[in-house]
Amino acid sequence: HLNHALEAAGMKVVETDLGEYIIQLVNEPPSHIVAPVIHKRLEDIAQIFHDKLDMPHTLDPSEMTAAARSRLREEFFGAQMGVSGCNFAIAETGTVCIVTNEGNGRMVTSLPRVYVAVMGIEKVVPTVEDAILQLQALCRSATGQQFSVYCSMTSGPRTPEQPDGPEQFHVVLMDNGRLRMMERGYGEALLCVRCGACLNICPVYQEIGGHAYGSTYNGPIGAVISPALAPRMEDFKELPHASTLCGACRDVCPVKIDLPRLLVDLRADLVKQDANPQMEEWAIRGYVKAMSSRQLYETSGKLASLSTNVMANLSGGNIKFLPPPLNGWTEHRDFPPFARKSFRDWWRERQKLRHRDA
Repeated sequence: HLNHALEAAGMKVVETDLGEYIIQLVNEPPSHIVAPVIHKRLEDIAQIFHDKLDMPHTLDPSEMTAAARSRLREEFFGAQMGVSGCNFAIAETGTVCIVTNEGNGRMVTSLPRVYVAVMGIEKVVPTVEDAILQLQALCRSATGQQFSVYCSMTSGPRTPEQPDGPEQFHVVLMDNGRLRMMERGYGEALLCVRCGACLNICPVYQEIGGHAYGSTYNGPIGAVISPALAPRMEDFKELPHASTLCGACRDVCPVKIDLPRLLVDLRADLVKQDANPQMEEWAIRGYVKAMSSRQLYETSGKLASLSTNVMANLSGGNIKFLPPPLNGWTEHRDFPPFARKSFRDWWRERQKLRHRDA
């Protein structure tokens, strides 16, 4: 992470987006692309401000925002270098565009003596018209706005006659696995404008949150980008399976990235690399065999019903513990027992009663 590298070099690093600033105070990663502190309650943030900023305890968002603004303003005026990402970079004018709703981007790009923009190579668009089109799509899908409050555009260092702006302006274009990602066949995901719409609609993300992905990128787009960008796809082999493939992410995506297809392709590639656990392969083979035989299917169902109901009775309700490898489920939630009577058995009994009454 860039912050860690700068801190290791002896520099003081301060996040200026309010959400990023809050989670930096408690040394946590972001949980959402647009709303990095969405996993915190108002009470949690109030406690953080009380502990880290010596702010009197309050649940008034306006007071907390004002306190953070005052503290960050001091950092802005004392900073020697501002570093930002980039929403889009315009090739024909050499312009870097940053979209914010807080004004922190404007401060970062204009107040420090040195400004550095760090971006992936996919952020470059040909013309101003292309940038405006994508900016509109980004704002509408991210926050429902027609346009963001601030769109800061920087095309170079300030000239002698200009009163403000950086004396030095540096642009860092990163590959960092992006060309490899395209070679693997996942370049479509690089069209992402980071609006977060797929996270907002995803049923899996809504249940497990952003931190469960264990990556800078989370949600459906993160489940594609993280393994596709990594030198070893198997380092993120679980993420392509963190999806129901319902297709909602594809439907809301403003640039129409076919995320379900990419997730299926990743699953197939991981299987080809033998990246999936042996136990999982055995389980799938057993499932296929059971589903291919009616007799085996019914026998398996009866055994599952008998065993889970015995375990549930011992637990006094739902099952509190399952043996490995199923214990991963019961570490976080109870497991309900199978129905005592299968639908097939119930139907047979019902048919017998109907024939008898007839």
